[in-house]
Amino acid sequence: MRFDLSDEERAIREAVQGLCRAVYEQRASKMAGADGADEFWPKLSASGWAQLCLPRLAGGHEAGLLELCLVIEELGYSLAPARYMGNAAAALVLGGLDDPHQRGRAAALGDGERWAGFGQLLADGAGLAVDTAGADFVVLIGDGGAVVVDPTPPGATGTPGLDLTRRFTRVSGFRGERVTGRLQEASDCIEVLIAAELVGVAQHAMELAVEHAKQREQFGRPIGAYQAVSHRCADMLVAVESARSAVLSAAWTADHMLEELPFAASVAKVSAAQAGWQVTAAALQVHGGMGFTWEHPIHLFLRRAAASSRMLGSVDAHLDRIAALNGVAAASSGDALPAHELVAPGGRLAAGRVTPLGQQAAGQPG
Repeated sequence: MRFDLSDEERAIREAVQGLCRAVYEQRASKMAGADGADEFWPKLSASGWAQLCLPRLAGGHEAGLLELCLVIEELGYSLAPARYMGNAAAALVLGGLDDPHQRGRAAALGDGERWAGFGQLLADGAGLAVDTAGADFVVLIGDGGAVVVDPTPPGATGTPGLDLTRRFTRVSGFRGERVTGRLQEASDCIEVLIAAELVGVAQHAMELAVEHAKQREQFGRPIGAYQAVSHRCADMLVAVESARSAVLSAAWTADHMLEELPFAASVAKVSAAQAGWQVTAAALQVHGGMGFTWEHPIHLFLRRAAASSRMLGSVDAHLDRIAALNGVAAASSGDALPAHELVAPGGRLAAGRVTPLGQQAAGQPG
């Protein structure tokens, strides 16, 4: 099937691109936590992009997951800590439920006046969430159900994470409202959003590497003229475009062929997670010694790629799922992916331990 963006979809991408890149340049992307989010969220909501977070069933625009992915990709490109991912994920969970009360709660997220955080229920009963600073409530998803914590508990505490451009919060000691419904479908859509963000991160890292390869000279020639560098940049392009194709295909599948979404979402997550880590790590190598310094922003992209690839299902779990859906092998943990299963870059469990969302496991690059 030949797939390309429509004129309207290109206009969405260009509009968000202009808004994001005007606010978050390379140095501005170092802003982390609530301060950066407070600056940018009003601009997004005033421009109407908060409405794209809402599924059609919850009163959103006629736009689907594909349009939402275009916004998320640009936010990932700019490393914008803009509350948008958590708000969109919470709306996807609540907006797809049959409960009118929960749909109404999701519909309230579209005006920009209210917003929600999103996270995962961990094995110890606590939640680890993103975009909770100032959030009215938090949606936590786990095995077999989800919990709505409304209002956000005052005891939620910030947790140091690998990603310096996004704040993670540990939510514990809460009394939440348990909800059930089409949560696997919502989880698959959120995985596609995470994949879209990873594509944006990888795209920006690749562009930084290519620009550096054009400008940096060794022995009187740009380093990009040497095959060791040019081939690495070409491999980056292949990885980024392959991941983007998988994400766009999964988003289109969610909007038009929902029954095929489990397979498409898993393919998108695997492709984008692997591309995100491989491209950002290769871009750091292209920058040489400069890439290892705090002053250069490339490490921020590597950190975001490493942290986002660990959200929700692991690469290994998605590979097992792809195999099971194709009749190759049985999935190791059933059809549904454990929402708390988080892994290190590349999809391998770090020293046999489950690594919390956004936190660095022992022995992992940081």
